[in-house]
Order: sequence, then C-alpha cells, then structure tokens
Amino acid sequence: MRRWLALLLLLAGNAPAQELAGHGGPVRALAVLPEGVASAGFDAAVILWEGGRARRVMRWHAGAVQALLALPDGGLASAGEDGRIALWPPGGAEAPARVLEGHAAPVAALALGPDGVLGSAGWDGTLRLWDPDGTARVLEGHGAPVNGIAWDGAHWASAGYDGTVRRWGVQGGQVLAEFGLPQNALAALPDGGLAAGGADGAVRLIGADGAVRELAAGNRPVVALAVAPGRLAAASLGGSVTLWSLPEGRLLHTLEGPGLPVWSVAFDGARLWTGGQDRLVRGWDVASGTPLGPLAPVETAAPAEADATGARVFRACAACHALTEGGPPMAGPHLHGLFGRRMGSLPGYAYSLRLAQGDITWTPETVADLFTRGPDVVTPGTRMPVQRVGNPEEMAALIRFLAVATAAPPAR
Repeated sequence: MRRWLALLLLLAGNAPAQELAGHGGPVRALAVLPEGVASAGFDAAVILWEGGRARRVMRWHAGAVQALLALPDGGLASAGEDGRIALWPPGGAEAPARVLEGHAAPVAALALGPDGVLGSAGWDGTLRLWDPDGTARVLEGHGAPVNGIAWDGAHWASAGYDGTVRRWGVQGGQVLAEFGLPQNALAALPDGGLAAGGADGAVRLIGADGAVRELAAGNRPVVALAVAPGRLAAASLGGSVTLWSLPEGRLLHTLEGPGLPVWSVAFDGARLWTGGQDRLVRGWDVASGTPLGPLAPVETAAPAEADATGARVFRACAACHALTEGGPPMAGPHLHGLFGRRMGSLPGYAYSLRLAQGDITWTPETVADLFTRGPDVVTPGTRMPVQRVGNPEEMAALIRFLAVATAAPPAR
C-alpha cells in the first residue's frame, strides 16, 4: 500500500494542480470535503486529494465504488458494487470506522436526511434509511434498480430504472413523475423541487407540486447531477457537462472535455469538479466554464486502422469496457475476442443473472440488435446502462470498429 501511495503522489505531483491523475479506471463519484475533494471509481479505490496531491488511497470495497457522500463530521461515506456502505472517519483510514450492510445488490446513490439519517438507493429495487444507530427502514416500490435518492427538505425522493420519480411519506412511495425511460440521477433543488437526469439526455426539473420542466442537455444519457446556489450541473455519457442557472433553467455553459463520458460532478464554491472515463478529476471555473488546468489528450487502445467514426461512437461504451485483455478493473468485461464469444462466458467476471444465461453469441448482427432495441429490451435485468444507436451509419461504423479493435491475434 505504501509503495502504491508513493507512486500516486509522484503521478499527481507531475500533473497540473486542477487535473488530478491517480485512478486506474473511470471516476464514478465525487464529494467535497473540508480539506479537499474525494473521488472514487471503477478501480474500487477512494482517493482523498489535497492541494493537487493524492493524500490517501483507500482500497476496501470489493468492486467499483459508485457513490460518495460528505458527512457532517468531516468524514465520508462510500458505497458501490459490493452492496456495502462504508463510513470513513475524517482524514480517511486503512479501513472504515463502520459498515452498513443490507442491500442485496450494488448501491448507486447516497444522500443525507434530517436527524443524521443516511439514505441509500440500491439496484435491488429498494431504498434504505439508516438511523445513526445502524438500523435501517426499507422502502420498496420501484420494482427495478434505483439509481438516485434525495431529501427535498420535507420528503425522501427517488429515481429509478423504471422511469419514475417517487416521493416517500408515511403511506409509502407515491409516483411524482413518470418518464418512460430510465432515470439515472436525482438531486434536490433549493426551492424544494427535484432535478432528474434521464437516459434520453434530458434534465427535468420537478416542482413540489409535480409540475415538470425539461432542459435539453443533449441526446446521450445524463448520469450525474450536482446542485449549488443558483446552479445545476449535468454530466453525460456524451462527454460534456452542461451548467444551468436556477431557478429559471437557462443554459450558461457547456463544458467540453476530451469527448469521453463524464460520470461525476461536484460543486466546490466557485469551482466544479468532474470525473470521467479518462480516469482524471478535473477542476473548472463555474463563472466562465473554462478548465482550471489543461485537458489531457484522449488515449485509446484501438489500432490505428480502426474506423474513426466507430471509435467516436464507442466512447460511450469505453466507460465500462476495455478493448483488450488486462488493464485496470472496469465495470464491464473486456471485449477482446468479442465476435464469436458467448454472452456471459468470460472467466472471472461477475455477470448479472440475465447475462450469465449465455444464450446469445456476440456477432455483428446480435451486437447491432443490442444497441438498436437497447440492453433493457434484449437483455432485461442487465446492469448495462441504456444505450441505443439510432443512426444506421453510426451503427455500421461501430460494428466496423469493433471488428478491428476487438479482434484476437491470429493463432500461430
């Protein structure tokens, strides 16, 4: 651990102060602490940053870390693929001070409520409200993975794969809004409303009375939201972050990075932190929408002869899948030797129950079908994000790209 931390400190020391490098996989979650920013990723690591350096690296979770939450005492809560919630003391530690267990599937989001209650949203279809003594109240109603949870000042609210945003009271969960497509993120607004980010690329502002206003953030899934006084940030798998004014919902800036998926956002006063597929945590000036450090070039493991248009389409997939064997841990299995491989057959990867059935062999035709009808239709119950490619030319380019970039070398 000490040798690994020393290497991370060296790497961070060579990077610009507002461009933090150290994760071995996409950065899935961010939180702002009194002493700096915390980040977590698909590499199962939580990193505490201070002054542009990795002050502490905490590797405890058995899988990708999908949610971080700053705690009132200066500590940190983390949760993810292993279904456990770790409560870390201020400054971090080798192991969490406390562990909350109960979810039967990955935990996707965390939120703070009144009286020290911690809320968690799980892909087991439930919400859990954890009292300070560690006991939990289980809320059921979504019937599908729950991706977002928030306390709006009067009620708990949630958003899920079933396309609904629900408000919870003494009578249980009531549907506040229904959109038909999975909702990937939820944030409470200062006026008591909510913001929801959907698989269709829209951000929807939901008033306390259920009235909905739609903000067109793009056509790629919105996967993370952050709120600050007068501001809303939305991150997308398309590689951009949109900044909106509140309460009017006016687009202020579109932050353009290297074009890779952005998985996490967090406000830090006049600065916005983002984390994404390129494994970097970046700082941006909120007022101007400009980066506080240079943007790193996009790196790709694809062969030079691979289709350039297909490589661009593949960027949304690159958040979860490597093209080659080896490399850092990622949320999905690597795609090396994809065509001709049976679904759910890669040794050592923990597939969802649906994919583990292995009743599909990946060919150009079956991959095209997956992204035409969508993973939620072709492989219902999968953990894959909802991604569709509706443009036939882009689909053909993606297939050409995968045929070259995932091909196994010829046998000797």
